[in-house]
Amino acid sequence: MARAADRTRPSDSVPRLGTHPLTSYYLVLAVSALLVGFGMVMVLSSSSVTSYDLHGSPYTIASRQAIFLVVALLASVVVWRLPIRVIRAFAYPLLLVALALLAATFTPLGSDVNGNRNWIDVGAPFLIQPSEIAKLAVVVWSADLFARKLRLLDRPKHVWIPMMPVTFGVAMVVVLQRDLGTAVVLFAIILGMLFAAGLPGRHFLVAFLLLAAVALAFVRADEERISRLTSFTDPFADPTGAGYQAAHGLMGLATGGLWGVGLGGSRQKWGALPEAHTDFVFAVIGEELGLIGALGVLVLYGLLAYAGFRIARRAGDPFARFAAAGITVWILVQTLINVGMVIGVAPVIGIPLPLISYGGSALAPTVVALALLANFARTEPGAAAALRAQRERRQRRRSHDAVAPPTGAATRRPAVRRVADPRPRTGGVPAGEEG
Repeated sequence: MARAADRTRPSDSVPRLGTHPLTSYYLVLAVSALLVGFGMVMVLSSSSVTSYDLHGSPYTIASRQAIFLVVALLASVVVWRLPIRVIRAFAYPLLLVALALLAATFTPLGSDVNGNRNWIDVGAPFLIQPSEIAKLAVVVWSADLFARKLRLLDRPKHVWIPMMPVTFGVAMVVVLQRDLGTAVVLFAIILGMLFAAGLPGRHFLVAFLLLAAVALAFVRADEERISRLTSFTDPFADPTGAGYQAAHGLMGLATGGLWGVGLGGSRQKWGALPEAHTDFVFAVIGEELGLIGALGVLVLYGLLAYAGFRIARRAGDPFARFAAAGITVWILVQTLINVGMVIGVAPVIGIPLPLISYGGSALAPTVVALALLANFARTEPGAAAALRAQRERRQRRRSHDAVAPPTGAATRRPAVRRVADPRPRTGGVPAGEEG
C-alpha cells in the first residue's frame, strides 16, 4: 500500500498542454504547417479554371505559389535560427527597404491592379506588393523601439514618439496607393503595438480616433469606394454591380451546406466569383468543404492566435513580447476581415486570407513572421531547457542504436575447442566420441 501511495500517477508525470514550456512552439509549427499545406491544396483547387483559361494549364498558378512557398520556407528557416539580437539589427534596414519599395510604386516601376497603385512590376508574371513587406517592417521596427525604451514606456510621450509619426507615415503612403485593405491592417498593427506597450486608455482612444478619421476621409473621397463599402449590408440589392462579388461569395457558402460539394467541385470558381483564388478563397472553402471545413480552418487560426498571444505574454525577451503581439494582431485582424468580407459582415476591401490565398507577396512575409513567432517561443520559461533535453535524448538514442545489435539477430556463442583426454580408455568407444 505504501508503495502504491508513493507511486506517481501518469497524469502527474506528464505536463498538461497548457503548462508545457513548448506548447506555443509546437502549436506555431504545427498549425502553420497545416495552414500552408491546406493553402496549397486550395490554391490548386480554386485557381484551376482561371489558370487553364489564362495559361492553358490548370497547374500554372498553383506552381507559381509553390515557388513562392519554397522561397518563403528557405527564408523562414534562416530567421527561425537567428539570435534575437541579430533580428533586431535588421529593424531599421527592413523599415528603410519597405519605405523605398513603397515609394517605388509611384515611379514608372509601379503598376496599377484593380485601381490600386500598390505593385512593382519586376517582369511578367511576377509582381511585388511592398505594403505586405511594410507590415513585417512596422512590427519589427516598433518592437525594437519599445524594447530599447522599455524603462520609459510609463511616459506616454515615449510611446508616441517616434513610433506614431513613423508608422503613421508608412500607413499614409499605403493610403495614397488607394489600398484601403492593407492600410486598415497596418492601422490595427499600430494600435496593437501601442496597446502592448501599455499606452494609457485615453491616449489609445486618441490614436484609434485619429486612424479611424483617416480611413473615413479616404473612403469619402471616392463615390465608387463608398458604394462598394456600403454594399456589404445587402449585396443582393445590387447583385450585378457593387454587390456582385459579395453576393457570389454568399452563394458559394450556401451551396456548400454542412459537408460541401467536394474538393474541386466548386461552381463559383468557373468565372462567377471574381478573385476566387485570392481574396475570396474562403468562399470556395465553404462551398467545397462545407461548414465543417470552414469551421476547421477558423479553429486553426484560433489556435495560432492563442499561441501568439501566449508567446507575447510569456516570452523572456521584451523585443520578442512586443513583436509577437504585433504579428498575432496582424494575422488575426487580417483573417477576421477576410472572413467577414466573405460572410457579409465586413465590406469588401481586398484583403487576402493569410497562408491560404494565392500571392507570394503576402505569403512570404507571413511565413517569415510565423518563423519569428517560433523563434520567440524558445525564449519562454523552460523552453530552451526542454529543447536541449530533447536533443540530448535523441543523441543518446542514436548512440544506443549505433552500438546495439540488430533486433532478432542470433547471438553467436564462442567456439569451444575440444582437447582429447590422454588417459587410457577401458571401454570400446574411441576417445572423443562418447555420448
